Amino acid sequence: MKIGKQIEEYLDYVVVEQNLTLNTKNSYQNELNKYMRFLVRRGIWDIEKIKYEDITDYLKELDSLDLKPQSIAHSITVVRNFHKYFVKTGDLEKDVSKNIDHPKLRKQLPATLSVEDVDRLLNIETITPFDYRNKAMLELLYGTGLRISELLSLTLNDVDLINCTIRCMGKGRKERIVPINDFVIDSLSKYLEIRNQLEKKERYDQLFLNNHGKPITRQGFFKTLKKLLLEKGLNSNVSPHTLRHSFATHLLENGADLRVIQEMLGHSDIATTRIYTHISNKKVKEDYEEFHPRKDDE
Repeated sequence: MKIGKQIEEYLDYVVVEQNLTLNTKNSYQNELNKYMRFLVRRGIWDIEKIKYEDITDYLKELDSLDLKPQSIAHSITVVRNFHKYFVKTGDLEKDVSKNIDHPKLRKQLPATLSVEDVDRLLNIETITPFDYRNKAMLELLYGTGLRISELLSLTLNDVDLINCTIRCMGKGRKERIVPINDFVIDSLSKYLEIRNQLEKKERYDQLFLNNHGKPITRQGFFKTLKKLLLEKGLNSNVSPHTLRHSFATHLLENGADLRVIQEMLGHSDIATTRIYTHISNKKVKEDYEEFHPRKDDE
C-alpha cells in the first residue's frame, strides 16, 4: 500500500475510532502530508521502507525551518501515532519512531486580561443588532471559558436560560453542560430578542449570525474582536483564548476549586488545568512584593 493510501486509512481511523474533531483531523493531515513529501523526495513510497534515520533527518529538516519547539513536538506526536497505528494493525513489525525524542519545551504561561480590562472590553453600548450579538458572544466567552470553536458551534437548542446553562460539544466530541451567570443570561436574552433582525431568507440554527444571516465564522469573530479592542484601547493581540485563560485565572484567584475549573473548561486531564495555579502563584508573588510593608525600598 502506498503511503498516501496509508495516510487516508489512518485519518479515517482517528475520526471514526478516536472521535477526533475535523480540525484535529485536518491538522494531522497537514503534518502527514509534509512527512510524505519528505519521504517521497527520498524515494520512499511505503511505510515499511521507513528507517529510524529517515525520521531523525525529517526532524532535522523541520528544525532548520526555525519552527517553534511546540510545532516540532506536534509533528513528532503525529508521526509517532501514525507509525504506532500500523504496528497495532500488524502492517509493521517494528515501530521505528518509538525512540524519537520530543524537543524540550519551555512552559509558557497563557496571557490573561485584568478584571478591569475585561470590564472595559465587555462594556459595549448596545444600539445595533450587531452590538447585542457582540456583547453576548464576549460575555459568553468570558463567563464560561468556552473555546472559540465551541462558541461558534452553539445552536439555539443549546441555550437553556431557565436552568441557566448551555450545552457545548468539546474536544473529542465530548458534550458538557456549563452554568452561565446573570451577565451572560442578560446579554443572551437581549440578543435572542433581536436575533430575528439578523436572519435572512435562509434560516440557520446556529446561535450567532453574521450580517448575511449566516453563522458567524472564526474569521468574522476575530475581525469583530480586533475592532472592539482598538475601540477600547486594549492590546490588539488579545484572542478568544485570552478570555478563556482569564476566566480560569480569575476563578482560581477568587477561590474556585481546580477540579471545578477543569470540568468547566472541558479538560480531560487536570494537569492541563494546573497551569493556572502557576499564573495565580505569580500574581501572589507580585502582590506580595508590591504591598508587603517590609518590601525593599527602591
